[in-house]
Amino acid sequence: MKEFDRFDEKNRKLYTDHAYKILIADKAFDVGLYEEKVCKNGKVKMVKSKATLKQKIIISFSRKMMEYQRHIRNRQVERAKKLLENIDPESYKKGPHDVTRFIKRVSKAKSSENGTDEFILDKGVIEKEEKYDGFYAVATNLDDDAKTIIEISQNRYKIEDCFRIMKTNFDARPVYHHKPERIIAHFMICYTALLVYRILEKMLSYKKYHFSIDNVIETMRNMNVSNIQDICYMSNYTNSQICIALNEITGLELDKQYYLPKELNKKIKNLK
Repeated sequence: MKEFDRFDEKNRKLYTDHAYKILIADKAFDVGLYEEKVCKNGKVKMVKSKATLKQKIIISFSRKMMEYQRHIRNRQVERAKKLLENIDPESYKKGPHDVTRFIKRVSKAKSSENGTDEFILDKGVIEKEEKYDGFYAVATNLDDDAKTIIEISQNRYKIEDCFRIMKTNFDARPVYHHKPERIIAHFMICYTALLVYRILEKMLSYKKYHFSIDNVIETMRNMNVSNIQDICYMSNYTNSQICIALNEITGLELDKQYYLPKELNKKIKNLK
């Protein structure tokens, strides 16, 4: 799975697939109750009751995910290298998740006051993280087959992505309202915007177009027109690849420089 040629067409399905292994991992746990236990000498004592949680661990591996995780880490390592060039020992603070986790402080003397401390790239941390690239484990007590459980688990990122888009791109948070009806209206507008974007994204993917949400939103927000003495409307934006793609899926002729009022009114009626 780690070594096959992913650019070979016959390996395309394998590249997007997963290998998995199932391990039985039943676990005993305290149920918070006591029961009588008869000892060998005949005495009876109260002991904690334990139950067995039936579960299995599904460990999956994806070549595609492995390459994605290594691509992200390589970018972080490059940022760590740039940080090393001008690192300030006084303000340096190592974090568990940011790029500073790849930086290690090395002391050449007992006391750091002598200025003998230096910072280097911690290759041990990089190698340790690389061992788990592409692997994912999920514990479950469901009776469904492993492939179904893996597919459900993999789709969780889509939910997280929707929350991220609503908060980052559609300003769902923070909320500056206090009345319940206004709070509901605020989130309904954000949800409707997300729904419209997802529909556009799906329509674009059918035509083999792939753009980031930031580019799509920025392009649509900039698509304004100016009224030229009530004779026509002039577009204030320039044509782009996204405009061409949106024009193809909607048929709204968004690449024109001038629009007659009746043309715009007709387009608005068609949208309704």
